[in-house]
Amino acid sequence: MKYNAYIFDLDGTLLDTLGDLASSCNYALRTNGLPERTLEEVRMFVGNGVRKLMERAVPNGEANPAFDAAYATFRRHYMEHNLDTTCPYPGVMDMLASLRRNGASVAVVSNKFYAATQELVAHFFGDYITVAIGEREGIRKKPAPDTVIEAMRQLGTGKEGTVYIGDSDVDVMTARNCGIPCISVLWGFRDRDFLVAHGADTFANKASDILLL
Repeated sequence: MKYNAYIFDLDGTLLDTLGDLASSCNYALRTNGLPERTLEEVRMFVGNGVRKLMERAVPNGEANPAFDAAYATFRRHYMEHNLDTTCPYPGVMDMLASLRRNGASVAVVSNKFYAATQELVAHFFGDYITVAIGEREGIRKKPAPDTVIEAMRQLGTGKEGTVYIGDSDVDVMTARNCGIPCISVLWGFRDRDFLVAHGADTFANKASDILLL
């Protein structure tokens, strides 16, 4: 292994959450009399936190009088249904186990709201990941470096020997803003061409590749 500390994005990187995100998004839209979105639309809306997801999903975003109600409905529904279909991507559990066996420090930094990040990481990865940071007040979310810097502080590591792993342009920008390398995974919510266009240069085709990069 090349690095001592591995900090992961969550949605689209460790967990396939798209089905549950889309289900809660469309429940919120439908409940508030708004048009529903396709799975592919929701895929492209994800990456900047759930408020931004709903801003993109609701026609005219925050300017829509129904936005606040739709956003609140989404949060309630998602906390009750975020384990309906969500699961780790193939090879992720073995990869995390290998990292821990080899003494690496592992954390998650996500733009998902804090409560959901904590719940999902504890449920799926409690044996491997003890530091999990989600969106919360008082700290800027990705692509600002703040949450990754906080993860490094909690892990007791610095920039040297730390890598960030994610599936989106937001993750590439986050790593750049932190001054650390980024591994972009190709099984998530963005494809290779999109990632290359946004500055990605190191790629994992499968989870086990992360152990070799």
